[in-house]
Amino acid sequence: MFVGIDIIENDRFARAMQRRPQLIERVFTRQERAHCLAKANPARHFAARFAAKEAVGKALGMGVPSWQEIEVTSSAGGKPGVRLSGATRASALSAGVGPVSLSLSHCNFASVAVAVINRMVDPGKSNVELRMADEQS
Repeated sequence: MFVGIDIIENDRFARAMQRRPQLIERVFTRQERAHCLAKANPARHFAARFAAKEAVGKALGMGVPSWQEIEVTSSAGGKPGVRLSGATRASALSAGVGPVSLSLSHCNFASVAVAVINRMVDPGKSNVELRMADEQS
């Protein structure tokens, strides 16, 4: 199991957004931007997603090679998830990591994220293939 955690001050992130407007375009996918901008306090939601990307990078043990290759998603019920793409996804798969579990929280002054990743038993197979193989034996 691999764990990553990150915390960020909301005001500090909001100031960074104001100083560098291109930050949002560079770090967040179109879906992430739409999600955060629809909220009453977008900066707080951007900060939580930034912390999530950092936490996932720490759990993967590779940092954040490309910000947009770690996308924070939300289910219809609001549960956060992670979608890896590009070289980040390829590196994660070759390292044999399984799905990423993610928890986000924020209050007035800070946002925090925790990412937990389980290693797959066989890096060459998906978790679904592993479950199916187990059921057949």
